[in-house]
Amino acid sequence: MNMDRRKFIKVSSSVAGSLAMSHVGGSFLAHAEEATKMAELGPSGSGKVPDFAKDMLTSDMLGLGPDGKPTGQKATFTGASMANATAEKAMKHQMKLTAEEQAMLDGEKGEEIAKLMKILVLFGNTFGAEKLVDLGGAPHSNLYPGAPYLGSMIKMLDECAEAGLKSYAPYTVNPRPYDVYNVQNNTKEMEIVYDGYPLQKDLDWVHARLGSPDLNIRSCACYIKEIGNAPEPGTYVAWAESSAVNYGNSALGIRTNRNGAGIDLICAMAGKAPLFGLMTDEGRMAKWLVDVKTSKTPDWGVLGTAIGRKVVEDVPYVVGIDKYFEGGEITEDNLHLLKAMGSATAASGAVGLYHVENLTPDAKDKGRKLLVEGYQTYVYDDAEEQKIIATFDNLWPEKDKGPTAAFIGCPHNTYHEMLKWGKLVTEALEKAGKEKAAIPVYMFCANVVRTRVIEEESELAGKMRRAGMLPTPMCGVTWAGTKGFSDRVRGVTNSAKTRNYSTIRYFPDQTLVDIIVTGKVPA
Repeated sequence: MNMDRRKFIKVSSSVAGSLAMSHVGGSFLAHAEEATKMAELGPSGSGKVPDFAKDMLTSDMLGLGPDGKPTGQKATFTGASMANATAEKAMKHQMKLTAEEQAMLDGEKGEEIAKLMKILVLFGNTFGAEKLVDLGGAPHSNLYPGAPYLGSMIKMLDECAEAGLKSYAPYTVNPRPYDVYNVQNNTKEMEIVYDGYPLQKDLDWVHARLGSPDLNIRSCACYIKEIGNAPEPGTYVAWAESSAVNYGNSALGIRTNRNGAGIDLICAMAGKAPLFGLMTDEGRMAKWLVDVKTSKTPDWGVLGTAIGRKVVEDVPYVVGIDKYFEGGEITEDNLHLLKAMGSATAASGAVGLYHVENLTPDAKDKGRKLLVEGYQTYVYDDAEEQKIIATFDNLWPEKDKGPTAAFIGCPHNTYHEMLKWGKLVTEALEKAGKEKAAIPVYMFCANVVRTRVIEEESELAGKMRRAGMLPTPMCGVTWAGTKGFSDRVRGVTNSAKTRNYSTIRYFPDQTLVDIIVTGKVPA
């Protein structure tokens, strides 16, 4: 009963998410057993879905290709979790709790905290966690769409907010699923939006009370300078959002699993998370050496796609790309390269962590000692890059027609990317003797990034606007998943992640600029 990736919206949940979505009231263990049985159905989706979970029909990575068909991959979402986890196994394994944690579980700090602790303990036992750890930094949540299927979770979190619970620190959230001010401001689009997300107000109000401070910093790229959710290396956090988890674990060196929607906030309110998977030294070891041998700078999205397909959820150790980062450092001006590569590994596979030799924190600290004994090697060269690109099919229903819109920025654009694309497009238009792009160009970014562009590069910002380049804080992938999108929009993008989750076609940067200027896809 898997949901096609392009049918309305793709939810991020797994066994963890299923457990989180179980209402904290009532018979929790009964719900948890049903949740794990549902998870065991696997990508084929055979069997009966329990009533309480009837709307939880997809996950962050069910092994589906862009055509919605199974690829044969089966991920456990953590990199090093217990395979084939079951409720029965969860009952047998017991984490070690501190006296404080046992008191929380026993209800000494309130009924609501006790219920949350029951979820965390079962969650940890299911995946063989050793213990709970205290969290630092700040959480990041991917619970962003106010869609009907999230009604039970929103209700649960509302009860927590009513009881006065809050996150241990102010937290960031994924971008809203729509933008009726800049993009979907016609009657037809607004009808689709308000029909699809009737609970958005309720969800936003829950986040406000639990500790998410500002709609202007809603972004999947929570770690950028303007937003600032970038904890120190080694910090335990409980993030949810495949690309944020991927970047955080890898480029920042924080420690988090690929949590399902809801578990992130349960951990945030308890201030604790089970220690397993990518949060452990063992779980962060690399099983693959990816040797990049392209004759020039690799196409970062294609490279990420190749890695994700090859390693699925294993941890890769990537060599040969640190030379593209000046001074061997990840900076505000180059972090988008890892953002593009990493998000594609998480979308085409289920990679929650990668290491880059001489560049990322863990690799700088331990080098090739991160490779497990008997690791496998994958060589990515020019021929392999072209081989991967050749698999990027045209999924437009009307394949021979021209593009109608360009989607730039998934994950959200950084300030540097906004300037880069602004200059690329406006300069190409000037060279072609044109004032406006042939198709609308949607620039996905947080409002605080758009504001910085206006303040610091006002002349360029004006040129971009006049050229038809429209900044929007919404989630582009979610828009691409709305009802009937592919019948209305033939999109082109620079995001391999967007390509993985939609009918939108991927093109290298310069080709995409040419398409934006001419309105035509080259033969």
